Amino acid sequence: MNRPEPINPPLKWPDDPTLVPYQVYTDPALFDLEQEKMFRGATWSFVALEVELPNPFDYKSTFIGDTPVVVSRDGDGEVHAWVNRCAHRGAMVCRDLRGNTQTHTCVYHQWAFDTAGDLIGVPFRRGLGGKGGYPKDFDMADHGLQQLRVETLEGLVFATFDHEMMNLTDYLGEEMTGWAKRVFCKPVEFLGTSRQYIKSNWKLYTENTKDPYHASLLHLFHATFGVYRSSMGGGCSVGGPHGMHSILRAFSIEDEDLSEYKKGDLRTYDETVKLAAPEILNVHPELEPVFTNHIQSIFPSAVIQQIHNTLAVRQILPKAVDEFELVFHFFGYADDTPELRAMRIKQANFVGPAGFISMEDGEATELVQQGVIRDGDQFSYAALGGRGTDSVDTLLDEALIRSFWQGYRGFIGV
Repeated sequence: MNRPEPINPPLKWPDDPTLVPYQVYTDPALFDLEQEKMFRGATWSFVALEVELPNPFDYKSTFIGDTPVVVSRDGDGEVHAWVNRCAHRGAMVCRDLRGNTQTHTCVYHQWAFDTAGDLIGVPFRRGLGGKGGYPKDFDMADHGLQQLRVETLEGLVFATFDHEMMNLTDYLGEEMTGWAKRVFCKPVEFLGTSRQYIKSNWKLYTENTKDPYHASLLHLFHATFGVYRSSMGGGCSVGGPHGMHSILRAFSIEDEDLSEYKKGDLRTYDETVKLAAPEILNVHPELEPVFTNHIQSIFPSAVIQQIHNTLAVRQILPKAVDEFELVFHFFGYADDTPELRAMRIKQANFVGPAGFISMEDGEATELVQQGVIRDGDQFSYAALGGRGTDSVDTLLDEALIRSFWQGYRGFIGV
């Protein structure tokens, strides 16, 4: 792989964990380096839920970073992932989001590949009438699609370009593996997706999922209706070998101190706002421990979400230095009652492009992108709670953000 162009101007990063140069959100050369080092490097990226591929020969197309990939299930039930790029002339082979087929055929010259990405058919391979065709030493085994290494965890499918990569559970670490299993604790059913295109750098959204500070200051729904407030119980945990995974969790407590909210200084706490259908806030406690919010960020591209009874895996797909796509994979449990399933689907309206909670997140990241575009040599400031990068038992600390950027610098080498 050719190394991306050098970062120009060179990235200036002071030895202060609270300061992050705005250049990390705006530099195209840095974006290219992230694709090489992170998305195509020594990481595991979420690509699918196993239940999206329930039958032999099911497939879905997706991306790892900005590289198109396909996840497919073969006739024996094994899951594969391969780069969606024909080995002949580089055209995308699969053009549908999902489907079922034993053979994937490139529309350009009809080279055909099986579900594992191996080449199984080449038109006019031997030419016609003794003329044309491929050389005698042409071996189809040498011209398959680029195959990725795949591992699964409780129904989550991850893939990596690095075939020497540590196994998935070591990459997650014991604590993060345990939190993932809290949500993926029994068989699930796929309920569908929503997709959102956001015009900002993908890392601004990653920061957002690690930021407990904004959650009750940006989202009126959170604060007013008690889904999440900084005065609730909760904490923020760092995980993984690079300190770039995290979980932000919140839970209801007795005698919650609402004095800061009731002063009237915070626009996102408004007791005059009412719901036309307040039953959307009904909660069925089902996971232990009981949280109102479980927001688990798995670097580089996944977020496992439980907000009340709505469950999803969010997938972050960078498209350019200032654009990314966000895909929500909603699911329920196979043993859901009809009433609980209906509640999950109703509460899916919390998130997504027009979600009662998360519609503001995309707007907020775009406001940052617009604000920093010409001042890459200035800095973001994340000093809430101090300068630490360790786990904390409060929702008023930016330790997860500081830990992320510390790991990022080591990963990228800047």
